[in-house]
Amino acid sequence: MRHFMGFLGCLVLPAALSCAAAVPPDTADREAALLLISTEALARGQAHARLRTLVTEHPGRLAGSAALAGAVRWSEQLLLGLGLDRVWKQEVPVPHWERGAPESVRMVPPAGSSLPIVNLAAAALGGSIATPPEGISAEVVEVRSLDELAGLGREKIAGRIVFFNRPMDPAEPDPGRAYGAAVDQRSRGPRTAADFGAAAALVRSMTQSVSDLPHTGGTTYLNDGRNIPALALSTVAADRLGAMLAADPLTRVEVKVHSRWHPEALSHNVIGEIRGTAFPDEIIVVGAHLDSWDLTPGAHDDGAGVVQAIEVMRIFRAIGYRPRHTVRCVLFTNEENGLRGGKAYAAMVRDSGEKHVFAVESDGGGFGPRGFSLGQNDGPVHERARRWLPLLQPLGILAFTAGRGGADIGPLLPLGVPLGNLLVDEQRYFDLHHTTADTIEQVHPRELHLGAAALASLIWLVDQEGL
Repeated sequence: MRHFMGFLGCLVLPAALSCAAAVPPDTADREAALLLISTEALARGQAHARLRTLVTEHPGRLAGSAALAGAVRWSEQLLLGLGLDRVWKQEVPVPHWERGAPESVRMVPPAGSSLPIVNLAAAALGGSIATPPEGISAEVVEVRSLDELAGLGREKIAGRIVFFNRPMDPAEPDPGRAYGAAVDQRSRGPRTAADFGAAAALVRSMTQSVSDLPHTGGTTYLNDGRNIPALALSTVAADRLGAMLAADPLTRVEVKVHSRWHPEALSHNVIGEIRGTAFPDEIIVVGAHLDSWDLTPGAHDDGAGVVQAIEVMRIFRAIGYRPRHTVRCVLFTNEENGLRGGKAYAAMVRDSGEKHVFAVESDGGGFGPRGFSLGQNDGPVHERARRWLPLLQPLGILAFTAGRGGADIGPLLPLGVPLGNLLVDEQRYFDLHHTTADTIEQVHPRELHLGAAALASLIWLVDQEGL
């Protein structure tokens, strides 16, 4: 074995290969380097074992929780153990919401009726205010869109519970697009219903699956005292309530939520880096978010991304690669209900004048990799990256598409940083997203490690050849 210097930095490659010090490696050299990366990731990968530890010891990592604080300590120690050139924490104030005792939603028959009370599987949306201790009981108005809600007006909404029941489009092949087209009901529906005088809001879970598993998620409120309790119903519960309303439009529902807001808490972004040999002041970021919703272990969302980002750093250390640019792992806090971590990191970059040449994120789950979306303010960066497809196809990377990065690295886009997002086979992602079922058993080690290999390979290519 001997060390390839120059363009390959300190990467250890087989002695049969040769390299000119000041020119890009030829295709054979690149293939050998990427094979070394993928072999380390697939034959000796540690991401899945680390994910098991994360979700077992620190489930429910919502901002402000002891679980998130534990995950911050865990990831910091893990990065320190890799022998990186620098590891540190960035302080980030975060919101602190707790759901409290289990919530409940019940269909209540009219007085004197022989029909039973029917419990509906539900989860309070993140940030929901509480009901009075006795709950809220009211008639239900079912709508399929915010426009339909507005068309009904205050007279038909005031004092009632609004039920948003538009499914994710089953005809849309891309579940991410189907989610994006339906999620306004959850993100803006409760507040809009409040503006029309509604007493509470129920939202069909954001999933194409048919199950009795409710999916939580954030909803947007204003600090003007007009907010209302808001809950997600499982798709089975939503169908049941919809059928009951079709049979009896005067059906009443009783809702109880026990949530509470606390003062802001202190959390941290966890950051580790390998210093560049040629361009130490130019930074490449690989990132993911440490937090999860409170009721989920958060294996796919986004424990998988966390351990993949850490694995990139481990792989480079294991194969002896010294990057030309500084490679930085950033584990963001508070993506789920505030994006404070991503915003704080971008503010640090802006205020310090650091130069970032690329940032890529994994936040689509630990499923098999399929491609990368890439974007920047000027120029079709995804088209330039397509020259690498033959090199990355063995890892399942079949496309580079136009995009704007993930949520946490998105605030870097106005600073001119090219952004990337790992795309995976996410057909099952929204079956698990924001639920108690997002467990380690749902993550296949091979798929998770393929994603880590793809991230490390793309970063190696960007480090060597630029975008």
